[in-house]
Amino acid sequence: MRTGKDLILATKPYTSDQPAKSWWYILSTGTLLVGFMAGTIWNPSLIGRIVCSVLSALLILRFFVIYHDQQHNSILPHSKLAEGLMRVFGIFILSPSSVWRSSHNHHHNHNSKLKGSHIGSYPIMTKEHFLKSSKAKRAKYLFMRHPVTILCGYLFMFLFGMSIYPFYNNPKEHYDCLISFVLHVTLIAVVAIIGGWLAVMLTIIIPFGIACCIGSYLFYAQHNFPGVTFRDNAGWTYEAAALESSSFMKTGTLMAWFTANIGYHHIHHLNSRIPFYRLPEVLKEMPELQQPKVTSLHPADIMRCLRLKVWDVESQQMVPLPK
Repeated sequence: MRTGKDLILATKPYTSDQPAKSWWYILSTGTLLVGFMAGTIWNPSLIGRIVCSVLSALLILRFFVIYHDQQHNSILPHSKLAEGLMRVFGIFILSPSSVWRSSHNHHHNHNSKLKGSHIGSYPIMTKEHFLKSSKAKRAKYLFMRHPVTILCGYLFMFLFGMSIYPFYNNPKEHYDCLISFVLHVTLIAVVAIIGGWLAVMLTIIIPFGIACCIGSYLFYAQHNFPGVTFRDNAGWTYEAAALESSSFMKTGTLMAWFTANIGYHHIHHLNSRIPFYRLPEVLKEMPELQQPKVTSLHPADIMRCLRLKVWDVESQQMVPLPK
């Protein structure tokens, strides 16, 4: 059984992009998204508009994962057209390329470290550190990991965390965050003029709310689950972080399509250059990756993940809030 660099190198043959397939997934998903978003305004049936709204949300989620793949250069790495199109989508989804690439690349290079992993990820405190912290610091930490904060990912993670705050913190580097925020507000205003506030709810608020909520939870649960491992920097390795601190999330066939296989997260973290549509192939053909740490979207698994608050150094596991 291969380990370490040998295991990572064994995934290299799967990193080859298939441009025709990549373009098909981008264009088909984009066409469906535009069509269903239009259906939230011009569909004559209210029920039809609601269905279009929910499907728009799931397609935004799928397109976001495809965008995430392109930002990793795992699909269409040499296409300027794809890069431009994805940059526009990043602005549309309130996750501009300037902040997404910097924070997400940091996340991949520091995943599961007790120090430094908070950039581009949910913060992690040890139980001892939490108990010694001030009330204000505890409150901020718990707020960032609170289920309601994850539920409202549209507001807290994307609108504020990925757009407003980065521009406020570094306007020169993250000017595209301002563009994203202004465009979003403008889009709300235009939809309100065209179809009223019901159209705003069905075309913007509900789709973005659902997509950002699911995306925020997926990002949380794939690194905060029973059995996850965190390490001091001295004991950290890239391979161990991928296999021990990134879950394989069982989603079912339909949600695997809408999430563009992001559930194969341990493989994605082992080699982020593998296109999303090849991840199932890697799992099938590499025995070393077939016994991952598993979670799912079952309500019981969701509750188990959300209960985890701090890292207990003594027991070497994530535990609920200390009493």
